[in-house]
Amino acid sequence: MEEIVIHDEFVTLGQLLKMTDAISSGGMAKWFLQEHIVYVNGEEENRRGKKLYPDDVINIPQIGRFKIVAQEA
Repeated sequence: MEEIVIHDEFVTLGQLLKMTDAISSGGMAKWFLQEHIVYVNGEEENRRGKKLYPDDVINIPQIGRFKIVAQEA
């Protein structure tokens, strides 16, 4: 499982897709979520604005599993 370090309180699912190179631009997030199944903490999620917080686990089949981690102060 790859860790994704965030610098703010949360990151959106659309931002995460771009950070993981699942998509090349933020505008592709809506399309990607319509065409692919993405799991957040084991539950299917298709909202690009879904807020992801530290310790959330995101599974994107064929791309990878990611855990949100807060940046150390």
